[in-house]
Amino acid sequence: MIPVNQAPEPADFDLKVRKPGLAYLQKYGINIYAPPPEASKLPPYWTSVSGELWESYNRVCAYLCLYFEIASGASTTDHFIAKSENAGLAYEWENYRLACLGANRKKNIFDDVLDPFKIKQDTFFLNLATGEIKPNPGLDQTMQDKCNATIERLGLKDPDNNRWRAENFQEYLQGIVPESYLQRKSPFVWYEARRQGLL
Repeated sequence: MIPVNQAPEPADFDLKVRKPGLAYLQKYGINIYAPPPEASKLPPYWTSVSGELWESYNRVCAYLCLYFEIASGASTTDHFIAKSENAGLAYEWENYRLACLGANRKKNIFDDVLDPFKIKQDTFFLNLATGEIKPNPGLDQTMQDKCNATIERLGLKDPDNNRWRAENFQEYLQGIVPESYLQRKSPFVWYEARRQGLL
């Protein structure tokens, strides 16, 4: 995981998402600052901006730093603060993170994941030979614990994720893909390769 800069809200977001969402909450007397009675029944107006979310964040999952095509069906909108915790934030752009389906399912409603909008550069390090991720050893213990909780919750050290990161770097080393491709498709691997002086 690397820092993600929050993208500007789409021009039509208020009309397509916020206004109808808040109107629904008002109609049914749901406090916008409180958990809704049944989060699963909130109208998913956010799906109307799925394409804008995907484009705004360069088609890269905020958690896995993985480029993916929306046509694969793997694109989801993660509500960083879960819908079940705050009804109003279900309809706020600033609460959305572009996430692969697998990462979003693992995060679920849990709140022990670091926010890619708020972490600092070099929070996580990679072993580019194995693809393994770990907290920056220079962080204090509290932050290292938060990093490890995030790694565990999102499955960032799962064998498939490790293999994917290692293969991305090997493809660059073997000349199969240029640096520009690595930067676009695997920005965490690209960043770590630059930090480690390997590009």
